[in-house]
Amino acid sequence: MARVLVVDDEEGVRGFLAEALEDEGHAVSQAPDARAAFALLRRQGFDLLITDLRMPGMDGLELVRLARAEQPEMETIVLTAHGSVETAVEAMRLGAFDYLQKPIGSPAQLRLLAARALERRALLALRDTSVRAAAELPPLGYGDPAMAPVVEALRRVSRTNASVLLLGESGTGKELAARTVHAWSARAAGPFLALNCAAIAEGVLESELFGHEKGAFTGALATRRGRIELADGGTLFLDEIAELKVELQAKLLRVIQERQFERVGSSRTLEADVRWVAATNRDLEAMIAEGRFREDLYHRLAVFPVRMLPLRERRLDVPPLARTLLERVRRELGRPELALSPQAAAALAEADWPGNVRQLANALERAAILADGPELQAADVLSARAPGAVAGARAGRPPRASETLSDVERDAIVRALAETNGNRRRTAERLGIGLRTLYDKLSRYGLS
Repeated sequence: MARVLVVDDEEGVRGFLAEALEDEGHAVSQAPDARAAFALLRRQGFDLLITDLRMPGMDGLELVRLARAEQPEMETIVLTAHGSVETAVEAMRLGAFDYLQKPIGSPAQLRLLAARALERRALLALRDTSVRAAAELPPLGYGDPAMAPVVEALRRVSRTNASVLLLGESGTGKELAARTVHAWSARAAGPFLALNCAAIAEGVLESELFGHEKGAFTGALATRRGRIELADGGTLFLDEIAELKVELQAKLLRVIQERQFERVGSSRTLEADVRWVAATNRDLEAMIAEGRFREDLYHRLAVFPVRMLPLRERRLDVPPLARTLLERVRRELGRPELALSPQAAAALAEADWPGNVRQLANALERAAILADGPELQAADVLSARAPGAVAGARAGRPPRASETLSDVERDAIVRALAETNGNRRRTAERLGIGLRTLYDKLSRYGLS
């Protein structure tokens, strides 16, 4: 529902316009002249202004000027009598969307033009939101020269519609890279959707991707649009792409090649204008050799492969990254005094972080929770790298003498599962490990 202001000194015309738009579900306010309209504009916001140009007192052209200054995001349609098109063109130079000639032929003509104006307003608002979102994204690198080629590669590919395959260990920022490519691209005003292929049950994944029709399977109580359809005009990020079953890989390949797909349970073909970004921490070429990943799909996705660097290959990034992560922890814990000592920052840079950014973030949060003083020391953050030890400390007991590292690890996983109510993704994040690594450990310890 849009908020529309209709301005005309003829009551009959004003009422006709208002009724036509109210029938479309819009909330319509009316003003008999430009001065009354401007008074309304100063009191409340509107999405669309529809105004006559020739009115006694202040004319519509002056109202358009004032309205653009008062509410620059509002769209405007002007009404003009036959023979006064030049004035309407002048109004468009001032920012009006379009004009309608009187007498207006039908309500449908007005509704169509209003819909187009409101659509443009929505697109511009979405573009502005996307620009702000891009500005708010954390940086990909923090000054280590090793990251410069990675950032430059992503910047170059973002200018195209090429598919991007992000490679690298868990926690190296692949989703951030995907969001950055989208934000830097011409599709920034469109949607960005992410789907973790490892986090969704196999039987549900096809429906999540393609959508389904009502009654397509048991439990399909209503038609549902899938991620591909929802990402139309934007970017779809497929994380953990290696976890797709071969049958689903074939269906995905067809979408990428032909830009067409069908919802589950439907024979109607839909178009898919989507930019594809995929990510994995697996060796896809080895999986191709083993017959577990389609080579043709790999080549479609890996038009532009980019390897995201682990923290041990960009150690100069670690201290500034840690300070940025600690700032978030300070806000969440309500401890603005917390700081990272120079010795702790140096120790973090020297340490290996197999879980990369995720593990570093979790270690800082654990250390901050357990810290008594205002400054985190090297021992605090390095000891917090082992979630099992911290879990034991939180439970108020030291590790048992007979306890093995496997016992500690299993105990940490059990506790993390309990703390996240069994949410596997949040559990992996809390432990500072990848989701696939968590599934492997759950199977190893009989917890799956």
